[in-house]
Amino acid sequence: MEKTDMSPDGETVEVSSLVTEGDENKERGNWGGKLDFILSCIGYAVGLGNVWRFPFLAYRSGGGAFLIPYAIMLFCAGLPLFFLELSFGQFASLGPITIWRINPFFKGLGFAMVIISGLVAVYYNVIIAWALFYLFASFTSELPWQTCDHEWNTPNCVTKFKGGNGSEASSRFGIVTWCNATLNVTSNCTVYKPVTPSEEYWDNYVLQRSTGIDETGTIRWQLALCLLLAWIIIYLCLIKGIKSSGKVVYVTATFPYVVLVILLVRGCTLDGALDGILFYITPKWDKLLTAQVWGDAATQIFYSLGVAFGALHTMSSYNKFHNNCYRDALIVAIINCCTSVFAGFVIFSVIGFMAYDAGLPVEKVATSGPGLAFVVYPEGIARMPVAPLWSILFFLMLLTLGLDSQFAMTDVVLSGLSDEYPFLRKHHTIFFALICVVWFLLGLPMVLNSGIYWFTLIDWYCASQSLMIVGLFEVIAINWIYGYNNFAEDIKMMLGFKPNIYWRVMWMGVTPAFILAILIFMSVQYTPVYYQDYQYPPWAVAIGWLMVVAAVAMLPLFMLIKCLQSSMCRRALKDVTSPQADWGPAVEQFRTGRYAEMTEMNGQNGMDNKGYQGSVDTVATTKM
Repeated sequence: MEKTDMSPDGETVEVSSLVTEGDENKERGNWGGKLDFILSCIGYAVGLGNVWRFPFLAYRSGGGAFLIPYAIMLFCAGLPLFFLELSFGQFASLGPITIWRINPFFKGLGFAMVIISGLVAVYYNVIIAWALFYLFASFTSELPWQTCDHEWNTPNCVTKFKGGNGSEASSRFGIVTWCNATLNVTSNCTVYKPVTPSEEYWDNYVLQRSTGIDETGTIRWQLALCLLLAWIIIYLCLIKGIKSSGKVVYVTATFPYVVLVILLVRGCTLDGALDGILFYITPKWDKLLTAQVWGDAATQIFYSLGVAFGALHTMSSYNKFHNNCYRDALIVAIINCCTSVFAGFVIFSVIGFMAYDAGLPVEKVATSGPGLAFVVYPEGIARMPVAPLWSILFFLMLLTLGLDSQFAMTDVVLSGLSDEYPFLRKHHTIFFALICVVWFLLGLPMVLNSGIYWFTLIDWYCASQSLMIVGLFEVIAINWIYGYNNFAEDIKMMLGFKPNIYWRVMWMGVTPAFILAILIFMSVQYTPVYYQDYQYPPWAVAIGWLMVVAAVAMLPLFMLIKCLQSSMCRRALKDVTSPQADWGPAVEQFRTGRYAEMTEMNGQNGMDNKGYQGSVDTVATTKM
């Protein structure tokens, strides 16, 4: 049958394909439906960073003016990489390691992606464990962080903010002098550091935080059980691969939007909400002249869309060959960015209320990261009527946001290793269970009394510079080594049209230049890891850099291995940078044109691997 589709230029094109029912790829399987894939991508891209990082960056970097560099970075770096990875994975129907049949010289990029995603999966499930802990704690008539009359509270705990002389404030605002307003004498003033109930609940009860990373303490068994439950949930949702996760995302990818709308409506009814929202969106045009703002916009786009982790390759590899991934890339990228902006209204409506209640400027209340999700926002919720209801909804939202991203990270490791070592697919259940057990054990240090320090260390280093380096070399390997023209022809085989001039300009020059600029910016602006006022010892910083090196080292390591495997040193570089003979569509019926010729020649000559370089008609052979 002939399938019609629409090109980026608006003209109708025909894609010659056999419309199949069920799975095209019998070995790996396909998504149960198109919506399964789109919702999985949305769930992966729309994560905790949209809620706890973007709003803070926006207000800090110019409010509404921040949308200008944000949009520029989206179209110059984020979207080009997003579409590149979706089309790359869909064309080959392979995981992030085996897909480098396109260029064996860069196979280390696939292992680097698996390492990065594996490290992220370890600490990301700790966040889900925290969300589960707070969710269970919310099923009560009064939230445990609502008052100061619990055993974990200290004399510095305060429950009521008061403006003016004699103001009481959270410890986030520093040392406070409290004076008796009726007596204008210094002797009636007390200097102390007040702490809100939500801060003490987080530090003294949930974490039972020690003074430093080298003061290990004991395991918080409640958190350890929540972490175990989190891994059991992941295991059950992914036990049947995409056939099960593709259905779960119908809930996990849509539920956060329902909660965000409910929380926005509730937040807008609070006193001071408008002040918070205006503070969030009011443009500060002078901020656009600072490099920090542009760097923040670039890194936020990079992390938010989730490029270079290997997850996009993995998810799109389960698509049917002629799925319109061009349309999907645009839909998901735009929804992701709009969600970030929308989440800012939700967060700042409550932060505005808290600032009003405290008699403080909005900027004194705003924060990001775990502090926003587990201290500041719960603090605001505790001041609302029917607080347990809003708390349950909020932490259910955090749970579903985290699960979607965790599904994708986990599948990167599973699919990447299963495609590279097919015998693992035959023992999927046992292999997956073993992986979950190993990840659970690796996560236990983060539920010790020193756990938050380990969490911050891994979060700080595991997906920073290494992620940028992987993204940079990925763009270069596909568009400069394999060749843009060859890649464009591959896309035409799938979609019926070649990418237009925008994609060529981005992939060939602008996107790698932007990624390189981000990498330089991150290096120049680098500061060693810290948590609040705590400075990490040198040995801990060294462990952080080892996580960076562990991923990046895969690239030169496999380059060296492939060169050593080449039969002739003089031809080594040409040989290893040519595609293997089995590169191309995984399903035989789609191996047409030059791929059919390569398959036929490979069968006639009995050679192990074959590739082409330069012109698509030029075939170079190599013994690998």
